[in-house]
Amino acid sequence: MKIGNSDSPQPLATTTLSTSRATVSEAKTDGAAVSAQVEISSAATALLQSSQGINASNADFNADKVAQVSAAIADGSFKPNPEAIADKLIANAQELLNKSTS
Repeated sequence: MKIGNSDSPQPLATTTLSTSRATVSEAKTDGAAVSAQVEISSAATALLQSSQGINASNADFNADKVAQVSAAIADGSFKPNPEAIADKLIANAQELLNKSTS
């Protein structure tokens, strides 16, 4: 006896998001689909969009640099700078301490 269809795996649920309405569709094992619509706040919409769509123009992320560092790690040529790491750790700790006291 075979349970389910392992030949073509399908996601359990998909979510389509518009500005203030989300549609959730769930695929059942018998092929039937169930769909529901829910209203979400603008704050929740903004949070969801920001977590799903990291902007390529974001200055905090440089895909080329990540690829270069990954390649250097993979081929063994990456040499970390311990002084720079220590300086950044100290600067971050000082920033956190300054935030917690103000």
